Amino acid sequence: MKAKEARLAELRAAIAEVTPREALALQAQGAALIDVREADEIAQGSPPGAYRLGRGYLELKIEEAVPSFDRALVTLCNSGVRSLFAAEDLHRMGYARLYSMAGGFNRWKNEGLPIEIPPRLDPLARERYSRHLMIPEVGESGQLRLLGSKVLLVGAGGLGSPAALYLAAAGVGTIGIVDHDVVDRSNLQRQILHNDARVGISKVISARQTLEALNPGVKVNPFEAVLSSENVEEIFRGYDVVVDGSDNFPTRYLVNDACVKLGIPNVHGSVFRFDGQMTVFWPRYSGRRGPCYRCLYPEPPPAALAPSCAEAGVLGVLPGVIGLLQAVETIKILLGIGEPLVGRLIAYDALRARFTELELMRDPHCGYCSEGSVIREYVDYERFCAEAAA
Repeated sequence: MKAKEARLAELRAAIAEVTPREALALQAQGAALIDVREADEIAQGSPPGAYRLGRGYLELKIEEAVPSFDRALVTLCNSGVRSLFAAEDLHRMGYARLYSMAGGFNRWKNEGLPIEIPPRLDPLARERYSRHLMIPEVGESGQLRLLGSKVLLVGAGGLGSPAALYLAAAGVGTIGIVDHDVVDRSNLQRQILHNDARVGISKVISARQTLEALNPGVKVNPFEAVLSSENVEEIFRGYDVVVDGSDNFPTRYLVNDACVKLGIPNVHGSVFRFDGQMTVFWPRYSGRRGPCYRCLYPEPPPAALAPSCAEAGVLGVLPGVIGLLQAVETIKILLGIGEPLVGRLIAYDALRARFTELELMRDPHCGYCSEGSVIREYVDYERFCAEAAA
């Protein structure tokens, strides 16, 4: 006991201690509260806004949570002992402004300071997403974020199928699917959401059956409708990301314009025979203000110059490659990690097994995404393309 008391006295001499109310004031000034208790303790309550990193993985997680070594840190545990040891270790890592909260969470609670019960994954979810929980960039907080996210897929076809399957498997909580078509046997060469027994039934219903069988915890919203100027905002509103897997220009322009107007990232993909490409159109992205679809193609071409897969054909596995890349970009956007494919386009040549990255420039005079532009109404794209073809 003498050795323990001497060690604690040594730590208290080196690490400044603050009361819970002082810790709350420091947090209001920009300090980070670092809760180093175990998960079962944190589950009983924690200060709002605290970083719940635990003691065991603190050194591995702290730089991801608090990258600035100049930011003030206040460590806390249940009673104020473990937090002293945690602060000492953080000091060794290079953090300079360190405090330990005297009395810990017990004192915080007894003084009537605010408490929140952090959301937690249940045992089944922890088992299902265990490989995500091992990744520092995802972890439990990231998985909870995915479960609270909403993604809308435009099309339950070649691109939408692999994207939907992997987004559902990853635990995206709500997946909307827009498609007016029914399953055709010619779809099954590439549209892996469907099977032969479902030929003739609605694609969105078939997709919902597949996704719910894969992950019962995912909510699937089917929209069995033709996307139009009249319904696009009603369908898109409330979703965090739109994944465009459409195969015709009228829909692509409508998706672009609605996403620009509503400020939603548009994860765009397309395929043709042995070639595929994908990018992220997100003009409001703060890291790099990229272009919208109209910056590349201001107006839709005549239908005769833009054959669909039904007219030109496509290698069955090619949409799988592009659709999976769309799923990757979507998850990155939802988690806020990595560098999204904004202002860049990946082109894939399957015959030569070659990926090429192209830089996409934003049109400063674009009538849809440039500064000061306002989208008041949508063009009747079906009529526009028909008139262009005529």
